[in-house]
Amino acid sequence: MKSDVEELMPRLLPVEFGAASEDLDPNGPPRNPREYLRQVQLEASLCPEVVVAHIDPKKLKKKQTINASVAGCHAAPEGFSPSLSWQQHQVGNFSDVRQPKLTDEEGWKRFCLGETVYLGSCNTDGEPEAALDYRKVGFPPFLTIVSRLNQSTVLMVMEVLIGWFEEHEFAPQLGRWLYALLACLEKPLLPEAHSSIRQLARRCAQLRSTLDSQGDEKLPALNLLICLVARYFEQNDLVDQPE
Repeated sequence: MKSDVEELMPRLLPVEFGAASEDLDPNGPPRNPREYLRQVQLEASLCPEVVVAHIDPKKLKKKQTINASVAGCHAAPEGFSPSLSWQQHQVGNFSDVRQPKLTDEEGWKRFCLGETVYLGSCNTDGEPEAALDYRKVGFPPFLTIVSRLNQSTVLMVMEVLIGWFEEHEFAPQLGRWLYALLACLEKPLLPEAHSSIRQLARRCAQLRSTLDSQGDEKLPALNLLICLVARYFEQNDLVDQPE
């Protein structure tokens, strides 16, 4: 008669063992499939059919301490808090620019570069809060942003920024975004990506040739972009030869 276990879990590989199984070494490696199955059966026979976990009920009743911080921010000193209208204006700007449409080239330029660079406008009277206005200074390429871009969007945004760069001077916002987009670019390169990054390196080299001094703050960024395109993405004919 089959056991309860066999009724619920019938043997998938019923194997009969003869007298040869008496020579089986349970501690040694199996020499054939039959010995392997026999070892499995012997190990299974040593396992109890029912296992009971011994739990101390006192531990279940013991109260657990959970630390949760409910403290708010320090109140701003008098005169240091921005006005309500300013806060509402910033929230509205943030909501408008944080999600440019994938095909909105102008929106991406505003988003990445900010109005100060994109439109060539000036900072608002040098006010400290202007630095917090991403609509003016552009959004940095936060990981939470660039990690959500698929390859087609990465390439599209890169082409938009490189196209803008062809007609304008270099800006720190542009350099940060181009570096981040290059970091997201997958290899092997698509033909469109191959063309775009070569265009970028040529533009950087052309602008570099117009610099008056080796101390120009744009030089390290231009050299970095040329280096990445030429060496990391293996555009060997664009490599700068060391002096």
